[in-house]
This record gives sequence, structure tokens and C-alpha cells, in this order.
Amino acid sequence: MNCTLHMEFVFQKWVLAFFFSFCLLFSAALSVEGIKGNSKVRAVNLGGWLVIEGWIKPSLFDGILNGDMLDGTEVQFKSVTLQKYVSAENGGGSNVSVSRDIPSSWETFRLWRVSEKEFQLRSTQGQFWTCEGQGSSVSATTDAPATNETFYIERLYNSSRFHIKLQSGIYLQAMTESQITADYQGTPGWDDNAATFEMTIVSNNLNGDFQLANGYGHAKAKEVLEEHRNSFITRDDFYFISTHGINAVRIPVGWWIAFDPDPPAPFIGGSLAALDDAFSWAQTYNIKCIIDLHAAPGSQNGMEHSASRDGSVDWPKSQDNIDKTLDVIDFLASRYAHHPALLGIELLNEPSAAGVPLDILVSYYQKGYETVRKYSPTAYVIVCQRIGNADPLELYQANIGFTNVVVDLHYYNLFDTFFVHMSSAQNIDYIYKSREAQLQQLNNASGPLLFIGEWVNEWNVTSGSEQDYQSFGKAQLDVYNAASFGWAYWTIKNDRKHWDFEWNIKNNYLEFSKYIYSSH
Repeated sequence: MNCTLHMEFVFQKWVLAFFFSFCLLFSAALSVEGIKGNSKVRAVNLGGWLVIEGWIKPSLFDGILNGDMLDGTEVQFKSVTLQKYVSAENGGGSNVSVSRDIPSSWETFRLWRVSEKEFQLRSTQGQFWTCEGQGSSVSATTDAPATNETFYIERLYNSSRFHIKLQSGIYLQAMTESQITADYQGTPGWDDNAATFEMTIVSNNLNGDFQLANGYGHAKAKEVLEEHRNSFITRDDFYFISTHGINAVRIPVGWWIAFDPDPPAPFIGGSLAALDDAFSWAQTYNIKCIIDLHAAPGSQNGMEHSASRDGSVDWPKSQDNIDKTLDVIDFLASRYAHHPALLGIELLNEPSAAGVPLDILVSYYQKGYETVRKYSPTAYVIVCQRIGNADPLELYQANIGFTNVVVDLHYYNLFDTFFVHMSSAQNIDYIYKSREAQLQQLNNASGPLLFIGEWVNEWNVTSGSEQDYQSFGKAQLDVYNAASFGWAYWTIKNDRKHWDFEWNIKNNYLEFSKYIYSSH
């Protein structure tokens, strides 16, 4: 072989070697460690299973007496004689009057349920109604409720009329606009008298673990949740998703799982055994697991899926809450780090931009990353974008960790007035233009991988045809499949059929398997 031919041959070998190495690097960039077949995450969320969301399965709450008066229910009271609304002056911290013609925030109170008929009443600013006893007036001045802050609420059947009395049996009345006093003589009837009020339920939107457990009481709640946990998700579901192109599950859990089998009241033990089952089934069917801390102590977003008692966002206000959350991450990481089905741990789901300052969140994420790394050098550490007015790039710029960090972004064409009047074509166009552009920007950002951790084949279009849904689903799969880590559908089962992954697959509204197999 002459010199020229030899050099050409060597050059060709070098080019081939370089090309092969480039292909390997490119393939690695488009794959996730631990996912079979050099692929990315194609997951489904196991929502509504180990963290309760009443809208997913409303029947869980059917047996609760006074079920429209759960923790966090917002109510307003109107005196039938004065025809004025009860008000906590300045939103709390002062006396309670009966002086407003039109109710607003000061006239709205959140219930803390003690029993079927016993309640504590919290003002907008967080103080509770309190009354020292017979002859005393009511104020909203106590931060920590106890006996003096607990009232019986009696309701007239099939009516909005109510009586309120102290635990001693003395009824409250509104004789003047300036105050409510505990001095009604005897037992009031349901006619127009000073001790009778009309109660309006303004909202009853919180139906989570706290409401279920506190609504039923421990014994009945345990019975309800045991049946739910044993039947809502089973081995058969893992088999189903494994045969339809899904390679991972994102499993929401609550902070109380670390205290199983006897978590703090009112939470009910048993979710840890169910999570163990999920890992076992996942291993059987070659599915990977992402543990998602969906509910933190004190609530990180005030929603039912973070087990908020009354809509307050108290997680970032207490270092004890944050430390307890890190202990939960430590517990989960130590228990599952070496399980072959573990893919990653998500440190916190959907912290509120309005309620959780970025510096507090980033500090927590950094410590959470270090906690997971104590037990695993490779498990993915997933950090969720704040919901509300927040830029996901803020997490890319935060230096949370060095290896296998993932930013979780949730995409819904819902929950915002921007989408309300969009047609099916406009929704689809938005996916291909706006969402794809943002996704490409984040994919190109240095640092963490990108995970579309929640999305759904549902929208505000009320007259969408099967073909419309198929096109909408395809658009989302086309775009979200480019996310560097992958995606997870919300959710596997749901009473609202278009949210239900299994229903979508079985009824061909989401042509997922067709898309997956054709993409290979």
C-alpha cells in the first residue's frame, strides 16, 4: 500500500471512529440512564393513589357526615335579624362585628373541623374566633386554637340557617352591629331571632388527605384508605402500562409516609407498604420509579394535593417544616437508593411562586440534592418549577447540583383564562409554536435535563371530537417527546375520562402506542 493510500485509509478509520464516538455521545444525550433501550422517560403519574385528590375520585368522600363542611371550607355568616354580615375587623386581630352589607375577605372564614359538629373559625389574617365564656364577646385574636376557640355549629336540615354555641352550651347572638356575644337565653328556635344566622358556603375546594382523614375520623378513614390503596392501583395496571409503551411511573407521596405505620394525626398509615408494592411491580415489568414528594409539611402551595388544611402555604414559614421535609427525603433515599427500580426522587411538587421565595426553595433543593447523593451517586434528583408567575430558567441558574439534575415543568392548556376561549386548532397551534419554542430554549440551557412531569389530553374546548383529541394528543407527544429527560402523563386513572390515561388508550383518544412504535 503506497503512502497516499495508507494515509487515506488511516484518515477513513479516524473519521469512522470519530463518527461512531459522536453517535454514542449523541445517543447518550438523547437517553436517560437506567431506561431500557437508550430511551427517555415516557411515564404516567399515579395521581390520586397515595396522595388523595378528591376530584380524581370524588366517591372517597361520600360517607362523610356534614361533608360540605370539611377543613378549609370558606363560609360567611349573616344575622337574620340585623341583615348584616359577620366581619373580623381588619381581617383578624380585633373584634368580630356584624356590620357589613356586602361580604368580602374580612367576612369570610375558613373552617377547621374538630368533629362532625365542632369547628374552629379562622379569619383572613390567620387568627381564630375566640370567646372566654358566657357573657363575653367574640374576637378573632388567637393564633393557636384550643377550647375557647371551638364552637358547635347547628344547622337546620335542608336550610342555610345555623346556630353557633360555645362548648358550655351557651349560644352566640347578634343584638347589635358592634359585636357578637355569648349570652342568648335558652335554646333558640329557627325563626328570626338574634341567635340565628344564615351561612353561605363560599367554597369547598379542598378535598385531600387532611379533609378525608379529619372528616371521617381515624377508624373510618383507615378503612376507606386501605380499600382505596389496595384497589385503585394494582399489579395489573403496571402490566397494562408496560405493554403500551410506558417505561416509568411518577408516584406522588405525602410527607407522612416517613412516619408509617403511625403518622401524625390526622394522617393514615399504610402508604409506605403500597409504595413498596409499586416498586416490586415495577421491577417485575421493567418499569422505573420516580418518587415525587407531592405534599410537604405545612403545604408548599395551599392546594388539596399538598394536603393543605385550609389553603395556607406554611411550608416556607417554618425552618422546622423544611428540616422535616429533608428528613423525609433522607428516609426515601435511604430506603430506595439501591432498589433496581428507582430512577429518581423529586424533592417537591409545584411550590407556589406567590408563597415560596426562590432563595428558600433553592436552598432546600441544594440540601435535598446533597441528601440524595449520600445514598446514590446516580439517582436523578428532580426539582420542580414554581407554579404561578415564575420563569423556569431560574432553576437552571441556581447551581443546585452537579450530576443528574432534572427540572420538572408542568404543561396544561388549562387553569388560565388565556386558554378559555381557544379553539381546538388554536390549542394545537399553541403547542407547536409557543410550547415547542420554550422547550427548545430550556433543552439548550446548560445544566439540568428537562422533564415535562405533568401534561394531559384535555383542554377547555367543549365540543372537541375524537379526531380533535387525537390531534391535540399527537401535538403534545410530538413536542414533549423532545424534552431531554422525557415526560409523564397526568394521570393513570381519573373519574374525568379525558384525564384518565388508561381510558384514553383503550378508546383511541390518545394514540400513544401508534406514535411510539412509528417513532422507532
